[in-house]
Parts: sequence; structure tokens; C-alpha cells
Amino acid sequence: MSSLRVVEICAGAGGQALGLELAGFEHALAVELDPMAAATLRLNRPDWDVRVGDVADASTWNPAEFRGVDLLAGGVPCPPFSIAGKQLGANDERDLFAWAVELAGIIRPRAVMLENVRGLSAPRFSAYRQHVLDRLKELGYVADWRLLQASDYGVVQLRPRFVLVALSESDAPYFTWPEAAPVQRTVGEELIDLMAANGWKHAKHWASRANKIAPTIVGGSKKHGGADLGPTRAKRAWAELGVDGLGVADAAPPAGTPKGHNPKLTVEMVARLQGWDETTWQFAGRKTSRYRQVGNAFPPPVARAIGRQIIAALNHEGEPRARAAAVAHDEVYRVLRRSTTPLTIAEIHEQIDGSLAPEEIELRLKHLMRDFNMQPETSVSGERTFKLGDFRAFIGQDDHIRHEYLAQMRSKVS
Repeated sequence: MSSLRVVEICAGAGGQALGLELAGFEHALAVELDPMAAATLRLNRPDWDVRVGDVADASTWNPAEFRGVDLLAGGVPCPPFSIAGKQLGANDERDLFAWAVELAGIIRPRAVMLENVRGLSAPRFSAYRQHVLDRLKELGYVADWRLLQASDYGVVQLRPRFVLVALSESDAPYFTWPEAAPVQRTVGEELIDLMAANGWKHAKHWASRANKIAPTIVGGSKKHGGADLGPTRAKRAWAELGVDGLGVADAAPPAGTPKGHNPKLTVEMVARLQGWDETTWQFAGRKTSRYRQVGNAFPPPVARAIGRQIIAALNHEGEPRARAAAVAHDEVYRVLRRSTTPLTIAEIHEQIDGSLAPEEIELRLKHLMRDFNMQPETSVSGERTFKLGDFRAFIGQDDHIRHEYLAQMRSKVS
């Protein structure tokens, strides 16, 4: 039994949990809002401590009880950063990323691992990312972001995920990101046995058409309909692989299904494309719930790959590496954060050594005003000035709008 323990928040149906377990972590706690996803965790790991409820609610768990755990991990809600949504960031009541960072200050784990959608890596959120890195530094961590492709870690699917890893200053020199090894299998090769399970004699022909890796599987939310493989563009990509993306099937095609038919995927097929072993990990609930649990998961092989690297760092394996210079995600944010007085665009331009054009500074300021309380003012000379205000994200405030939102929308939050 491993002596390295993990607390996982927003655990879902266990994609990240399984991957971290395979890497060598032992779960001290898993917290999940959706009762059906929590039921899946208990179904597969009945000995785990699984708490059901809002992860930021003190009645669900007490973070201080887990102080000193080795790893704090989680896949916090994606909608605040998804390109498929409005990208409200800190203004989205579902945003828990900043709160998870503050949680690290309470639990004081040796390492933090948080994953989210690719949208968080976009220029729109450069200041948000910079705030996270700077806050983690204040808490004594060395942090880095990396955009990882699931297909580089054994998953037959594109599925880019933006991952944050932070470690204590003594452990950080031993961490490296896992090496990529692009998957060589196709959707057809991965699923042919499941497609042929009911005797479909043309399964081999179908597999020859499904000769690429899968597009990103979209789990969706309780707000939007039933099981579906994604928006229109995704459905076109599935159609090119010989898959009907409009819904999910109850079973593999029957024996008499004609050649050239575009079958729908079953939940078991989707699970395998996510990197699960569908024979050893069972999902609770009806088809739509099971599909949503699978589709929203962090692929276990990716979590395992990162988890192994974190364990290697915690065990100080190999030679320590010289720390690379910290990446500046948003120079405008950093200048405003250091300043005690309002600054004009010209003053900001000067303080960042002219590395950004005034037009780019204007755009950065526009993004900043979406995530921070700051309003431009006019100086005595008539120039606009800017001063950084409070971060709008939820970080545990008792009066934050998130509490009202969750009370009203709990049945639709996923």
C-alpha cells in the first residue's frame, strides 16, 4: 500500500482517481457534487471515503482535517473557461479554480494537480493564470501549466487538457512533465471487438473506415439534453469515422446490420476511448448519466502519467534540475499588481519595456476588467488610468453570488 495520500475534489466518476491510484496514490478522500458519479466511485471503491455535496460547503467536509496530505487534485468545473461557452472566467458562479488554489493554503499538500479545458490556456485568461501562479508562489509552491494531448498518453482521442502542477520548493526540482508517446491505434482498432459483440459481420469493414483517432468526447451537462457526442463539427468528424454522433446506443449493432451502416457508440465504447477498462470499472445510473460521467472524465492514462511524475518528484528520484525562468503569462497584470497608484497605458508600456504594443495592452486590460474589480479613471491630464482591484472569483467568501446560484440550480449543476 502506498504511503502517498491524495485528496481529490470534483472527483466525478473517477477518471483522475483511477489514474492516480494506478500511479501509486492512496485516496484519503474524494468529494463529488453529483450523487450518481459519487455512486460510481463507491461502486468501484467501496472502501474509499467519498463525500457527496458541494466541495466548498463546510458541511460536506473539513479541509483542515486533511492538512499535510501529499497531493491535492481535482478537475474543477470547465464551463467558466470553455470555448463552447461564454468564457466568463471569474464571473462564472461555477468557477472553483481560484478556490482550489486557496484550499491548498489550508491543506498545505506537498503537491497540487488541477486540470481543465484548453480554453483556460487562451489569451483571454492570461491574467487569471498569472494570478494563480503568483498566489501559489505566495503559498510556497513552484507551479507550471502545460497543455497535454490525451492521444500522447495512450488514449485513442484528441482531448487536449490544460493541467496545473505545483510542488513545494524542495520537491519541484525533481518534477518533469511526462514524455509524450503518440498513440498508434485507431478508433476502429480500439473498438472492433465491441462493435462485433452481437455478431455484426461487417464490423471489420467498419473498423477500416474508422482509421483515425477520435475527436474530443463531450460529456455535456445536466442543462443540455441527453447523451450526445458533441456539437455539429464534432458530429461531422465522427461521421468521417463511420460513427453516428447523434446519441448513444444501448448495444452494439445486431448481426443483420448492413454494410456501410454508421453505428452509434455505446457507453462502454466511449469509456474505452476515454482510456477506461470498461470490464473493471462500472458506472452507476441510466444510460444518459453513465455517458455524461464517462464523457466528462479526465482520461485515466493521462492522470496516471502525471501522477507517476509527481510521485517521482516527491520521492526525489533522479537528479534535481535547475529551475527554469518563470513564464510570465500576463505582464500587464503583474505591473498593475505591483503598483500602488493608477497607471496610464503609456506608463504600463514603459514598465514592461515596450514588449507589448499599446493595442495589445488595451486588450489585456479589457480581459482584466472581466476577472478583477477595476474601472478606468481619468487623470488630471485627461488620460485614462487603471488600478487593479479585487479578484472576482470565488475563494470562499460567505457573500459570494455562487452560494445563491448553487442553492437555486443544484439539480442542474454538474
